[in-house]
Amino acid sequence: MTETLVAPTTHTRVVTPKRAWLITSLLFAFLLLNFADKAVLGFAGVHIQQDLDITPAQFGLLQSAFFWLFAAGAIVLGALSSRIGMRWLLAAMMLVWIVTMVPLLGPVSFGVLLACRIALGFAEGPAYALATHTVHSWFPAEKRALPSGIVTAGASVGPLLAAPILTWVIVTWSWHAAFGVLIVAGGLWMAAWLAFGKNAPESTDVAQTVATPQVADRSLRRILLTGTVIGIGLLTFFSYWATTLKVAWLPVYLTDGLGYDTTTAGRLIILPYAVAAATAIGAGWLSNHLTARGVSRKASRGYLAGGLVVTSGVSMVAFTLLAAGLPQMLFITLAFSLNSAAFAVAFTAIGDVVHPRRRGTVMGCLVAFYSMAGILAPLVLGYFVGSASDRITGYGHGFALTGILMAVGGAAATLLVNPERDMNPTRESTATITTTEVIR
Repeated sequence: MTETLVAPTTHTRVVTPKRAWLITSLLFAFLLLNFADKAVLGFAGVHIQQDLDITPAQFGLLQSAFFWLFAAGAIVLGALSSRIGMRWLLAAMMLVWIVTMVPLLGPVSFGVLLACRIALGFAEGPAYALATHTVHSWFPAEKRALPSGIVTAGASVGPLLAAPILTWVIVTWSWHAAFGVLIVAGGLWMAAWLAFGKNAPESTDVAQTVATPQVADRSLRRILLTGTVIGIGLLTFFSYWATTLKVAWLPVYLTDGLGYDTTTAGRLIILPYAVAAATAIGAGWLSNHLTARGVSRKASRGYLAGGLVVTSGVSMVAFTLLAAGLPQMLFITLAFSLNSAAFAVAFTAIGDVVHPRRRGTVMGCLVAFYSMAGILAPLVLGYFVGSASDRITGYGHGFALTGILMAVGGAAATLLVNPERDMNPTRESTATITTTEVIR
């Protein structure tokens, strides 16, 4: 049975740039914290393995466990986005994040750490989807890619800032203290969001989509089976495979595989995160610029996002063929940064083809799908490292496989993305949208 969602009738709303960019800034900080607490286990990987006396395979299981309920959280909380305002939903998610980190302030067993990461994964599952859905609600379709890029950059700036700060905390005190820092930061963000965060006017959000004649009563199944949604799902899957390895294994690889000390590794890890933040914003700006100049969205969204993923994959294969040094670090930086920049452009394509009433749910489903890469990637690399004759060989094989998957799979997925084709449904909506947006 197809659910019918009726769009609102004529309204005029004013959306000020000041409010829209304030929301963007808060969501940037939201993603910053989201990825900082994902990354802390990677920064403390060697210490945790020694502290808990666990093997690389067990550490891979620990990192993988974060994603066991990631998909469930993305679907459940993504669906709630159409019923609960973002102001309260995002604040509740942050509260759960804080609660799941509290037990880690002192000595814990492997089982307790595992349980906390599983619970945190459920609460963080829809974070990127809901942050992107929210920022899309405050900007017209043709201007969404840049603010989306800024929000996406938060996912890179989080570990970028966390790397030197949390590494210093870990070395000076312990990895438990690092979670204390994140708990305080999370509490401050929640207070700021409750004070300044607002829900976008619903009529304005619908009005911003008038230029693309989507309808509100398309079934979820029809939307998920469109070429653009399938293509973006595959692109983000391959991209997230690398993102997961960057968070879970790259800091460990720099120390355990390449021989850098903890402090040096903490400094080197800054490079891919810094470039990822810059390229996410740059890719968002470029996508907006190309769209404004009349370039097809198949190119400004699909080819651009796909090209970033493919180039990232090629770079990953390249660094496995080089010895430690500056050239290798250059390819490591490209391999773990360009894929992150693809997310903002890819999710903007979803905003092009999905009605606002369905957008949160669809993005949640996409996160649920690509989160499977988060489950598989740490386990696969942990298996390669644990079973190889020496660890550097295991790392090389694991990263090379990832690069090939990204390059080949990313190229194939790009061919499916065509927003112009998929934003025009074959049947007319039962609702007529006559809303007018005024942006001052």
